[in-house]
Amino acid sequence: MAERATLDRHDPRAVRQAIREGRFRDFTNHVAPDYVQGNLMIVPAHAADAFEAYCRANAQALPLLGRSQPGSPCIPSLSETLDVRTDVGAYTVFRNGDLSGVTMSIADLWRDDLVTFVLGCSFSFESFLRRNGVRLRHLDEGNVSAMYRTSIATTPAGPFRGPLIVSMRALRPDDAIRATVLSASRPMFHGAPVHIGLPGLIGIDDLADSYGGHGLTTLRDDELPVFWACGATAQMAALHAGLDLCITHHKAHMVLTDRLIEEMANYG
Repeated sequence: MAERATLDRHDPRAVRQAIREGRFRDFTNHVAPDYVQGNLMIVPAHAADAFEAYCRANAQALPLLGRSQPGSPCIPSLSETLDVRTDVGAYTVFRNGDLSGVTMSIADLWRDDLVTFVLGCSFSFESFLRRNGVRLRHLDEGNVSAMYRTSIATTPAGPFRGPLIVSMRALRPDDAIRATVLSASRPMFHGAPVHIGLPGLIGIDDLADSYGGHGLTTLRDDELPVFWACGATAQMAALHAGLDLCITHHKAHMVLTDRLIEEMANYG
């Protein structure tokens, strides 16, 4: 407990080191608030160009922040010390289009043909929203935003296709307006919402039934559900692609980079 108490939760390098050593396994939406966090997607090299094309065709859900060289576990443009094999709190592994399992390290799965992608994450704009006066109740309550599978189809590329996944935040109407305007200026972190209110119109029948089974799913009488495109869309695409091996982050255990949010906010 003493080690956990002395962890500098504002420093992504310190948190990554704690993850690597097994001292930190929490969701990452309450750490490194000034720094960019990202979704993780690792695919074999033969599918990498097709996946990048899929990202560019669905840029609101999958804004591309970085891509590694084949076989390299590093993306120097995002961090000089990040090792994607050990520095993410939990990983989801897919084999041949099926969920294979969840693991705390992928060092034993690493291959020379694997290519890593880091994609924009809404955790990055949440910090920006809070600094600009938007109340995010799920953060106040120590929770994360819920995710949902929608009836909206993404644009396919190669073997990658599937439905759009969205994240939802319960916002009061004035905060929903403010959050829409503010997030629209952050295209690398999913930009503006794709839908507000009336979840049934995008194929969400029950807010209690979230994708992954976690997150804040209840609304108060003065709140609206506000939906943003989500990087977990890549996980559904991985299932459809049926690759022999595909690795993503697990739930809200994101890639912590050393890039400041304000530095990257309008990139691309």
